[in-house]
Amino acid sequence: MTDQRPATPTSPLARTESPRRRWAGLVFISVAVALIIVDSTIINVAIPSIVRDLAITSTQVQWVQESYTLVFAALLLVFGTLADRYGRRRILILGVVIFAAASVLASAAQSGDLLIGARLIQGIGGAMVLPTTLSLINANFRGRDRGIAFAIWGSTIGGMVAVGPLLGGWLTTYFSWRWAFGINVPLGVIIIIGVLVFVTESKDAGEPRRVDVVGAVLSVLTSATLVFGLIEGRSYGWWLTNKPMVIGGFTWPYEISPIPIAFAITLLAGTAFILWGLSRQRAGKTTLLAFSLFRIASFRNGNIAAMIVSLGEFGIILSLPLWLQNVLGYDALQTGFVLLALAIGSFVASGFAGAYGNRVSPETIVRVGIVLEIVGVAGLGLVITADASWLAIVPFLFVYGMGVGLATAQLTGVVLKDVPVEKSGQGSGTSSTARQIGSALGIAVLGTVLFTSVGASLDAKLADVPGLPESARTQVVDAVVDSAGAAIPALDAQSPAVATAARDAFSEGTRYSAFAAAGFLVIGLLATLRLSGTAPYRDGREPEADAGAPASVAVTPADKPV
Repeated sequence: MTDQRPATPTSPLARTESPRRRWAGLVFISVAVALIIVDSTIINVAIPSIVRDLAITSTQVQWVQESYTLVFAALLLVFGTLADRYGRRRILILGVVIFAAASVLASAAQSGDLLIGARLIQGIGGAMVLPTTLSLINANFRGRDRGIAFAIWGSTIGGMVAVGPLLGGWLTTYFSWRWAFGINVPLGVIIIIGVLVFVTESKDAGEPRRVDVVGAVLSVLTSATLVFGLIEGRSYGWWLTNKPMVIGGFTWPYEISPIPIAFAITLLAGTAFILWGLSRQRAGKTTLLAFSLFRIASFRNGNIAAMIVSLGEFGIILSLPLWLQNVLGYDALQTGFVLLALAIGSFVASGFAGAYGNRVSPETIVRVGIVLEIVGVAGLGLVITADASWLAIVPFLFVYGMGVGLATAQLTGVVLKDVPVEKSGQGSGTSSTARQIGSALGIAVLGTVLFTSVGASLDAKLADVPGLPESARTQVVDAVVDSAGAAIPALDAQSPAVATAARDAFSEGTRYSAFAAAGFLVIGLLATLRLSGTAPYRDGREPEADAGAPASVAVTPADKPV
């Protein structure tokens, strides 16, 4: 049965006229996702060149890498809601324009501060792109087609996590790190043209165009302070200040670290956000977050699982490139080629999801994917040594990539499967925020495991080096840890024994980080057991629970009993 009401370009019922045009639109939506995901990873292999060119400090190095993630996570929920009200395609295109313009500023930056500012603006554009791509897929694909579309979307994310370092390594090695940002401009132009031609606009025309400004401010404050605390805790100290925080001319003057203060603000602002939203909902006013969505079991439990899985998924991407370059001695391009195995595995997984997505329930595919991730990451932990070969690493990266491709795509579909189309922007924004918070937590926790393990192991190993005084030992440990391993190659000329100890210690830290990631993925696997199974899609229709409903609309209300 189909809906006989005419679809308009502003209606959530709108569909492209031909399936070919709809799938062509998905290509450009996926390229938009690739653009922002690549940019979050491409910087890793370009950092050494940026340090040499701009002479930036270690503090600025951290902010170049982290400012993008901070703004990105803080604004996802806001722009997901705005997309529902003002047009999903419109917000997507505006986000790509802002992202490309900021990339021009980044490529032309002549100082660390200017580069950090450009990265902050890039985060704004990225936060506009990611949730709108999800909600456009949710609005324009149904049944088995939507499962395939989500598989392609998720596999793009998994693959681009690995393609980013490869592309960045190639551009940095043969051209300049500036091209790592400059390449975003022609890609942005292609995306805008393709989206305008092939993607139909959709938005919720039924609700008034009013935005919950107070809720938006509280949401940004909650997300920003939480992500700041998770990322910077290792740097400034989780409780007491171990290094001063300097912002412009201001220096943190207290013995207590700014991190617990940030978490306290997170708690207060988050509580105020929930109370404020519930009060507006009771009054019948619009809210930034449709709190009734959490009454949907698939949405609530899926977001919990997604956050935990993201914690384990992306933390290993922080340590592996550092180990490959600083311990094994690979250059940026060689590192990218090794990580390409992850991308290949992810794209192979998309083919699997397309072939079996209508035969196996999405929840089963998610669990299989997470199991593959656990095998891949734990396997990496077993083979990582100071003299390891890429031949031992690549098979486990491939398996890990397959897991990421399966779990990321299908888990997204599970989270949004019962969300009404008119709330898809809010739903996808919440889902993306949960993933970003999980990723930030993974970077913070696994980064702490990595560098704490490296410091402790190296200090113990250097104690056995004859003739090395304690003061020199402390200097070596600080240099290796503070430089994230970049100081290791220079140690060869000073003392081969010290350099060997540093490589062994960094390998141990990377190994422990991999095992910790596998542990979090196990917890994520257990969390997916709370997801109720659904029948696989057959012949393009929705599951049996939706039988008889119009094929072009979401039939499960946000307040469905669970």
